[in-house]
Amino acid sequence: MSIDITALCQQARLASRQLAQLSEREKNAVLQAMAQALRTEQASILAANALDMAAAVEKQLAPAMQDRLLLTAERLEQLALAVEHIAALPDPVGQIRQLAPRPNGIQVGRMRIPLGVIAMIYEARPNVTADAGALCLKAGNAVILRGGREALHSSLAIAAVLQRCLQDAGIHPAAITVLPEPDRELLLQLLQQQQYVDLVIPRGGEGLIRFVSEHSRIPVIQHYKGICHLFVDKAADLNKALALLLNGKTQRPGVCNALETLLVHREIATTFLPLASQVLAEKNVQVYACPASLPAFEGGLPATPEQYDTEYLALALSVKVVDSFAAAVAHIEQHSSGHTEVICTQDISRSQRFLQQVNSAVVMVNASSRFSDGGELGLGAEIGISTSKLHAYGPMGLEALTTEKYIVIGDGQVRS
Repeated sequence: MSIDITALCQQARLASRQLAQLSEREKNAVLQAMAQALRTEQASILAANALDMAAAVEKQLAPAMQDRLLLTAERLEQLALAVEHIAALPDPVGQIRQLAPRPNGIQVGRMRIPLGVIAMIYEARPNVTADAGALCLKAGNAVILRGGREALHSSLAIAAVLQRCLQDAGIHPAAITVLPEPDRELLLQLLQQQQYVDLVIPRGGEGLIRFVSEHSRIPVIQHYKGICHLFVDKAADLNKALALLLNGKTQRPGVCNALETLLVHREIATTFLPLASQVLAEKNVQVYACPASLPAFEGGLPATPEQYDTEYLALALSVKVVDSFAAAVAHIEQHSSGHTEVICTQDISRSQRFLQQVNSAVVMVNASSRFSDGGELGLGAEIGISTSKLHAYGPMGLEALTTEKYIVIGDGQVRS
């Protein structure tokens, strides 16, 4: 198949100009139609996904990858609900803030505007096709979606549904474009299209994100991996700590907001670790423990230094006993990927210090790391999670898909 990447990007740029002029009411109407279409076309989407899943099983893809790839009726309904949630969110485009007069009488403010054209690069995540399409549409951006080969049938099926809704509304279908061939050479060509594409968001494994970052001439939102920590402080409620540990590690271990490291204050280690060992064993979690914690875990293995930098994406966990609050913060600073960190404590002073001293994208007190998600944080579906501080940090919702321009309103003033 011969694909002209430059022409494809040019069409997306044209579509982005149309999207930027749509009213909130017009965008919401299209989003509502998309949500309903995801429901009515469920059978065709699941049939396409079955083809991808069969290939995944044949190729023996990792369980975490297969879990991300799988679509079910329930997951499709969640996608539809996410699109409806996005439609219900306030439209950031056109919002004006800080409009204030200057001494010479001119008024200066800032207006939110779309970024333009966004390229999404992702692997076995067909849900990204709907999430990114809906979010970019609401924010007034066109999006070019390049999914992995393992999710190609699913992504094309979802995109076809969304594009029919665009056409029915008289919107250029290039507003949501899926590359029909996930060839590496085409990806390299796409990453050179800085004239037409404004931002690249890779979403997948660390290898994919490093490849995109190294080869792109377009700004890239980076999220290499999710090494999330739970620190059980000496003032923790141990029942809360066990609940946070189980939910963060075992509810869905193959996602980036799952816990990968447990830090336990030495003063409560002898009480808490046997409890943690019991509940983790019931969930078949493999523990890699420091010398001080290893005796508490039957079947546990000694943790190597490298394991505290490991994103398992599986039922596995690193454990370390720390001597103090400061030691926990120092460990997080050294090993964190900047994603999500949690403290469990009943001490308000230490919880506030944790919020101030830990600089990951999401920092939590007495709440599961699994809440580090755009939908759970009230953003609607997220387009990705940034662990680099420019241009966004943390889960990226609608506002993160816009930028600001300065506006100046005068009455004939000239500069002297």
